Amino acid sequence: MGVFDFVKNGVREMMIARPDNFKQLIVYKHPDQNFPFSSQLTVDSDECAVFFKDGRVVGVLPPGRHTLQTQNIPFLNAIVNNFTGGQVFISEIYFVKTTPVRSVPFGGPIGTMRDPQLMCIVTPRIFGEMSVVVTDPVQFIVGYVGQASAGDNDQILGWIKGLFMNGVKQTLGEFCVKQKVTLIDAIAYTAELSQAFVTHVPALNDVGIRILQMGAFNINFSPEDDKKLNDANERFVATVAEAQRDVQIAQIGVAKAAAVAQQNQFGLDQKYNQDARYVQNLAGNYSNYAAGQAMIGAGQGMAEHGVGGGLAGIGAQMGVGVAVAQGMAGAMPQFPQPGAPQPPAQPQFVPGGGAQVTCAKCQTKQPGGKFCAECGTALAQAKKFCTGCGGELGSAAKFCANCGTAAAAI
Repeated sequence: MGVFDFVKNGVREMMIARPDNFKQLIVYKHPDQNFPFSSQLTVDSDECAVFFKDGRVVGVLPPGRHTLQTQNIPFLNAIVNNFTGGQVFISEIYFVKTTPVRSVPFGGPIGTMRDPQLMCIVTPRIFGEMSVVVTDPVQFIVGYVGQASAGDNDQILGWIKGLFMNGVKQTLGEFCVKQKVTLIDAIAYTAELSQAFVTHVPALNDVGIRILQMGAFNINFSPEDDKKLNDANERFVATVAEAQRDVQIAQIGVAKAAAVAQQNQFGLDQKYNQDARYVQNLAGNYSNYAAGQAMIGAGQGMAEHGVGGGLAGIGAQMGVGVAVAQGMAGAMPQFPQPGAPQPPAQPQFVPGGGAQVTCAKCQTKQPGGKFCAECGTALAQAKKFCTGCGGELGSAAKFCANCGTAAAAI
């Protein structure tokens, strides 16, 4: 009985629901498009009902039993058929399952790709199971209609698995780059790859469906690709080992150089401390030390160049060393050592100048005489010196006994 028979005969209620024999379908489209006013729509707890008219979504009803009246469901005003006096709704109704569909098998080649570490071009294959769930019924129908027919799970799941396989290729490549592993090594990361597939397969999210969970899966290669990857991996491992060995050799060289430098510095420090002690305790001052070193150096130089031999040669070496040492000692200023006794001050002879006499009683300085001009105390007679050679003259001498200069000139 058609919908117009319901209206003609005065029947005001029609039952609308998904038949039991279609409960397993992800998307079920109701065969009728005309529904009388006050019809009863039953939506199961694991689905929702989506209303379409003229290719556009009109509204969505959640699980439950709904009476199709405009008073209860405002969006029904957009699908009322005025030709029947407002007693019929015209719409396509899709029942979409919103609970997970589990144990969905998938498998096959995921396409040609380049190993990011080994740079080999191979075609991986993946096989396993997954569960999917529709997260946006409207987006799922909009993105799906025109590519497959409602009521055919195999066709729907085949379309979903095709989108998943496209996403697997991208996700697997990104995983290898992030973890810095080869495709062969990535096979061992089962849990991490499973989470990556669940999270990062973008093509499915765009059509309102999501992978809820990955079951057991396996990634493998053809025998040719497997050999290619293993050969490349052996070369890669050998290259890395050689690079690490070069680094270790370089580190050993640096350590040896540092040890030699430390040893040389230790020797310099020891020599410095030894020289300092020698200067302080034996040589007395630096000029004496330098003279001694020059004497040793001159002797060694003559010996290395074959100068002299036997006792005569040793004497010649010592003579040269002494001469050099004396020259250096004479060229260097003599500095008094702390604590050494100071020699008495020598009287300074000033030619033509006259000696000054100091009174022993009042300490007055005066230019000679027999008595102090200040206190009258007898003065010690000042010594006389030769104006020619500076030698001391006797009090009654008329000429210098050393050079013959006349004492009258004093």
